[in-house]
Amino acid sequence: MKRRQFLKIGTGMLFTVASIPLIARIAMADRNKRDSDQVGRVVMSEQEWQEKLTTGQFDVLRKEGTEAPFSSELNDEKRDGTFHCAGCDQAVFTSRMKFDSGTGWPSFFDSLDGAFETKIDFKLIYPRTEYHCARCGGHHGHIFKDGPEPTGKRWCNNGLALTFVPA
Repeated sequence: MKRRQFLKIGTGMLFTVASIPLIARIAMADRNKRDSDQVGRVVMSEQEWQEKLTTGQFDVLRKEGTEAPFSSELNDEKRDGTFHCAGCDQAVFTSRMKFDSGTGWPSFFDSLDGAFETKIDFKLIYPRTEYHCARCGGHHGHIFKDGPEPTGKRWCNNGLALTFVPA
């Protein structure tokens, strides 16, 4: 392979890899625009979200932040009940789906049907599956493939993104 061919191929590959996060953001923005027209969606301005949520909740739900591990009381929640999105109060998990992952964040092996939408996140370079509330678009966490049966998945959730409603 000649140097010129190598440079052309290398430049093309670099451009392709660099554009993946941009393509993912464009696809998410398009999906969010399309979904905001659906009945039942919660759509608010950034200022309205800031007024509704605590600073920590706003950072996690609206800015895709991550709380410190072992900082959420919900990590140790063991009562029977339902976990809801802190942004819009949509039920997202049941207590039967919860397990102790040892990671420091509330973890679940499954979610309620239709509760979340997913997208690929490249913030740490390698792709991860990020999930957001299907109703308000609030960021909750990431899905990993190291959970227990029956799904083998670990829905690693920020406790700030949840509220708990005892049965």
